[in-house]
Amino acid sequence: MIEEVAYAAVLLTWVLLLVKVITRKIYEYYVRKGADKDSVIYYNRKIIHLLAGGVATVLTPFLFTEPFIVFGFAMILAFLSCLPYFKGKINYWYQVPENMFDVHFCLIWGFVMLFSKLFANNWWLGVIPLLFMSVGDAVTGIVRNVFLKKRTKSWWGNLAMLITCAPIGALLGFKGVVSAIVASLIERYEYKWIDDNITVPLISFFILSML
Repeated sequence: MIEEVAYAAVLLTWVLLLVKVITRKIYEYYVRKGADKDSVIYYNRKIIHLLAGGVATVLTPFLFTEPFIVFGFAMILAFLSCLPYFKGKINYWYQVPENMFDVHFCLIWGFVMLFSKLFANNWWLGVIPLLFMSVGDAVTGIVRNVFLKKRTKSWWGNLAMLITCAPIGALLGFKGVVSAIVASLIERYEYKWIDDNITVPLISFFILSML
């Protein structure tokens, strides 16, 4: 138990270093170079997807056996992500006032991991959907930003997501590939009160659990 708490503390430290220091330095550097601020913010969000969400997701099955430690780690991050919005002083290098999807990311990450271990006793039922969100969605966003030069939905992005997610899903066989296809389609659509940080991992987790 103490060892796993220590692992969670190290991961928490890494994520905070990434979001508070590294991505801020990236923002300041590229803005000084004349880059569009919104594009840098968007890229920073995808960097966080990959290097915070992706790294924590991959390491979880190898470091943890206790789901509530993992869940607690995610809830601490959700609280710390939410706090700047309520204080009215956002982390401008990756947060935007009208979009609290980074908070959703932390919350859904914690709940999917908790459910996968607590009810199915299988971390991988949570890991695969969360990699769809962390890695697949990040690749999708980067492709769209490179080719379309703005944050928008495009089938090209979804094709990139499918190419990325299908091999990840294949780790769980046919059901994983099915969930990757569905996740890649779901990501195409965004609603006012619910975003793909919620729909992609939840629906993928449901498919994997049912199959």
